[in-house]
This record gives sequence, structure tokens and C-alpha cells, in this order.
Amino acid sequence: MAGPMTITGIGAVTGYGWGAEQLWNGLLSGKPAAKLVGGYGSSGDEDAWVARVADEGDPLDGLSRSSRAMRGAAREALTDAADRGWVPGARVGLLHAVVVSEVEGWRDFYLKDAAHRRIRDYLTLMPSTPVSMLMQEYDFHGPAMNVSAMCSSGNAGLITAKMWLDSGYVDDVVFVSTDLSLTPENVEHFVRLGVAVVDVEPLDACRPFQEGSRGFPAGEAAVAFVLSNRAERGYVDVLGGDMTHDAYHLTSVDPQRTYIDGCVRNALKAANTSTDQVAYLNAHGPGTAQCDKAEGEIVDEVLHGAPHIYSVKQLVGHCQGAAAAVELAAAALGYAHGTVPAPPTVAPGHPRLLDGPTPLKPGAVTLKTSLGMGGHNSAVVLAPAA
Repeated sequence: MAGPMTITGIGAVTGYGWGAEQLWNGLLSGKPAAKLVGGYGSSGDEDAWVARVADEGDPLDGLSRSSRAMRGAAREALTDAADRGWVPGARVGLLHAVVVSEVEGWRDFYLKDAAHRRIRDYLTLMPSTPVSMLMQEYDFHGPAMNVSAMCSSGNAGLITAKMWLDSGYVDDVVFVSTDLSLTPENVEHFVRLGVAVVDVEPLDACRPFQEGSRGFPAGEAAVAFVLSNRAERGYVDVLGGDMTHDAYHLTSVDPQRTYIDGCVRNALKAANTSTDQVAYLNAHGPGTAQCDKAEGEIVDEVLHGAPHIYSVKQLVGHCQGAAAAVELAAAALGYAHGTVPAPPTVAPGHPRLLDGPTPLKPGAVTLKTSLGMGGHNSAVVLAPAA
């Protein structure tokens, strides 16, 4: 049986700022990362509560916020791993989880540049470009590719990385998940779908597993992990995972939960973990009725009502293609600090819902679920680094 894969380096760029420390401090504060930003709404003259990534980073990393955030997060993770004693193997692979790439760049290309750019600047819009530039910067020569599974992309990337490592295909993997897509048009359409709520403060609308929840704030993030089965000082071990697809509806969760439940059971089997060993469910938890009901029932029925449950969506926002990755980073940092970074509750809710930062149980196993739009289900199992 293949062994665990260790997260040995973390980098993060979120609405809280540039850096994993900013993410952790933001989570512990219990205050949402979203701020009022102008230029939204159909007329472009409305304010919206969004957890938008600041326009920072190294200009040499690219023309866009997206490329700079992607490479900034990756660089932080690689530096962090090296500080922890990690030495790259002979074959390092790169996985980049992305759903909608370079949204602002393409918007500018058509609306501002009249579809004309220098060839070099045009190539920055290709999803392969930031990946290739990162491989060049670090002289990595393993496989490099993008993965995409909607909101489940972070879990999908981790599971793919573990398959690469388990097969001996690579010695190490750098995994980055990027989503900086909060253009006014994208936000408006998620509001029209009835799932994003940006006209009030996040805690007034997004209350995962609590009464009165109406949806999620929109968020952005770029998150990176260095993954290895040779790490000595890791944050957390990834024991296994699974992915399924409902094949049911473009936006709705299958109320039967057949393939969601199967995904959870298969993930636990792959991790050689029983249901009674799961102490926490780090949920997708977007604050929508369908998803919260499904994951609440996973706790009650599949996991026999034992684990505590929490979601950080109301704090970091729904980061779309990077959602699972930023939530995995929250869990991994929690293992390092001995704390579950649960938000404070604001209304009556699920009986197993955590209320605020909570001491992590020794040896605790965390199940991370993600329910991506269109029916993409995924689950990974985390445990303290050996």
C-alpha cells in the first residue's frame, strides 16, 4: 500500500494579504477578508463585498494579478519547504489547478487592446505560460500540467499529485491552485445564479450550517503546496482521497447523495481510515441550502454524527477554482499551530458545528470535502505529519 504524501511547504495569496501568515492571522481574527470594492453591478457603479487579492507581487512575474499571485504563492511554498529541510529530488513535477485562467487579461485584451498585443504579451494569456515560467525559474523538468474540476480543483490536484508520487513518476510535486476571477461580470452572474451575496457584510449572509444563510461572498486566492513522500518536517500528511461525479445537474446537488457518499467512503478506504477515526470535517460549506444540507447529512449519516464540522467560506470567500486549496491550507496550518481555524458561529446551527478557533485533538484525522459545480465531488483525508 502506498504511503502518505506530506505537505512540506505552503504559500498563500488571499484577500487577507500576500503570505500564509496573513491567511492564518486572518482566520484566527474571525473577521472576513472581504472589503467593499467599487465598480460592480450591471451599471458598474455599485459597491460589493468581495475578498479580492491586492495588486501586489513582483512585476517581473507577469502582467496580471493572476500570474504574479500564482508565482508568488509558489515561491513562498518552495522557500518554506527548503527552510524545513526539503531538498528537491531529481524529477519535480508541477500541477496547476485553474478553472478560468487570466480573466482580467482576456477582458483587457478584447475591451482595451482591441484584440491586438505584442506576441510576447499575448502569450501571457495562455494557461501554460505561468507554469512554464515557474519550471524555468527553478530548473524543474518533470511533468507540468493544469488540472480543472471546478471548486474541487484543489482536492483534485492533491489526489493527482499523490498518484504521481505513489507510482514513482516523480520525486516531488509543486502544486499551485489559482483563481483571481472577480471581474464585475463574473460576480454579477454568480449573484444572478442565486449563490453569491455581495451586497451585505459576509457574516450577515454567509453562515454555513447555520440558520439564515443565503450564500457566499466572492473570493480570490492563489495557494501553493510542496508535496513529497520524503519530507521530515511536514505540516500534515495526505493519506488518500477520491473523486466522483454526480452526472445529475449543472448547478444542483444530487439529493440522493449516492456519489457524494461513495466518494467519502472511497476516500476513507484509500486512506486506510475508518469513519470513527474522523474527528473533523473541513467542509466545502458555501452557505447554500443544498451543499450545507448534503455535508451536514454526511456528518450525521455517513460519519455517524461523530466529527465536528467547520467551513471557512465566510472568512476567505468562495475562491472558486482555488476554494478547496485555500481551505486545505487552513487545515494544514491548523495542524502546525494545534488549532482548528473555525469561524465563530452567529446563529443556531448544526449540533457538531465548531464555534471559533478550537484546540486540535491530538492525532486527529480531518476529512476535507469539496462539492464542485456540475457534480464534481472530491474528498481527501488528512492526518498529523508522521
